[in-house]
Amino acid sequence: MPRRRRRSRVSALEGGREEEAPPEAAAVPSAPLTSQQQTEAAAERILLRGIFEIRRGSCDVVLSERALRWRPILPERPAGDSKYDWLCKEEFIELKDIFSVKLKRRCSVKQQRSGTLLGITLFICLKKQQNKLKNSTLDLINLSEDHCDIWFRQFKKILAGSTNVLAHSLHGVPHVVTATLHIIMGHVQLVDVCTFSTTGKLLRFGFSAMFGFGGRTLALAEKYRWMSPNQRRDFAVVKALAKLKPEDCEISFLPFNSSDDVQERREQRSPKSDCNDQWQMIQGQFLNVSIMAIPCLCSVAPRGLAPTTRLNNGSMALIIARNTSRSEFIKHLKRYASVKNQFNFPFVETYTVEEVKVHPRNNTSGYNPEEEDETASENGFPWNVDGDLMEVSSEVHIRLHPRLISLYGGSMEEVNDSKVTCNCF
Repeated sequence: MPRRRRRSRVSALEGGREEEAPPEAAAVPSAPLTSQQQTEAAAERILLRGIFEIRRGSCDVVLSERALRWRPILPERPAGDSKYDWLCKEEFIELKDIFSVKLKRRCSVKQQRSGTLLGITLFICLKKQQNKLKNSTLDLINLSEDHCDIWFRQFKKILAGSTNVLAHSLHGVPHVVTATLHIIMGHVQLVDVCTFSTTGKLLRFGFSAMFGFGGRTLALAEKYRWMSPNQRRDFAVVKALAKLKPEDCEISFLPFNSSDDVQERREQRSPKSDCNDQWQMIQGQFLNVSIMAIPCLCSVAPRGLAPTTRLNNGSMALIIARNTSRSEFIKHLKRYASVKNQFNFPFVETYTVEEVKVHPRNNTSGYNPEEEDETASENGFPWNVDGDLMEVSSEVHIRLHPRLISLYGGSMEEVNDSKVTCNCF
C-alpha cells in the first residue's frame, strides 16, 4: 500500500505545540539553477554544508553568503535519464528572502517546554504577484542537536547583521574576513561616541541619529518584521514618502571649534558648553534631521550619509532638510547613491557641531488613535539611532565624546567624488 504523504507541520513558537501549516505554505517555490547562476554559486564563499531532510528526501545543503542551496541525494543511475537528471538539479533560496528562523520541535500535551528536536524551520517572504507578498516555510529536518545548533546560530547571525554602519565605516566593507585581518594585524582606531539624554537622564550611547523622516521610516519598518530586511526597508521608505510631513521643532547646537585640541577635550570637558552665548538656534518645519559622528557608509550611501565626517575628528555633522515638496526631497535622497552632492539643495543645511539639542515644539508626538498613522506612538517621537528605534517625547540632547573608545579597523579617506578606499594597508 502506498504511503500517504504527510502534511508540513511547523511550530509557531520555539518549544511550543506544533500547528498545521496552511496548504499554500507547505512547500516553498524554488527554481533549478541556470548555468550562469551555477557559476555565481561556485564563486560564493561557503559558510556551512550538511545533510538535511527536505520534503521527505535527504539533501546535500549548502549555506553560502547569499543563498541556501540544496540538491537531492539519490542513488546513481545511468546517464541519459532526463527525469532523473531533473530530480538531481540544485534548488536555492536567497538569504534576503528569509525573515525569521526557529527550531522545530515535537511536543506532547504533557510537555510544558521544549520537546524532541526535529530540525530548523525557515520563514520566507516571496513575491506572489507584482505588488503582493506571501509567507512560506522551509523545514530542514535533522535530529542532531549539535548539527542544528550550529546552523541555527549561523542563520541568526545572518538575519541580525543588516544595520552595522559602524563596521562598514571602520572596515570599508561589511565583510568578516576584512574585520579579522584588522584584528590580526593590530589596526586599532579611536572612535568618537555620542551620548543621548533627555531631562538629565542618559538614554543610550551611539554614533548616528535621525529624527523626522529617518525615524518615521524605521518605526514603519519595525511593524513589518516578517518581511526580509531589504523588502522591509524599501516598503517603509515608500510608505513614509507617501505620508511625508514635517516636524515642527527647535534645534540648538554648539558649533565645532577646530582650534581646540581633541585630546584636551577628551581629558577635560571645556566649560564653553555652558556658555549660552555660543549656542546657535534654528527653528521651523523640518522633514529630516541627521546627527552623525561617523561617515555612516552603507549600501544605499556608498560615500556615507555624512561624507565630510571622520571617525575621530571630534565633531559631528548636523544635516537639516527643511520642509519642501515631495519631489524635491526624493531628489535629495537619490543623491546619496550617486557621486553628486546630496547637500546642494536650497532646503538642505549642514553644520559641524559638538553638541545638539532637538526640541519638538508639539506638545505630543502626534499620536491620535483616530488617525491612521503607523509611525505615531504613545511613547514619543521616533528616533533612528544606529538602526535602533528610540522613542522620546521631549527634548533630546546629543553630546560628542571625542575618541572615547578604541576599535579594530582603519580610517576611511575620500580619494575623489566617486571612490572611497581604506588606508589600512
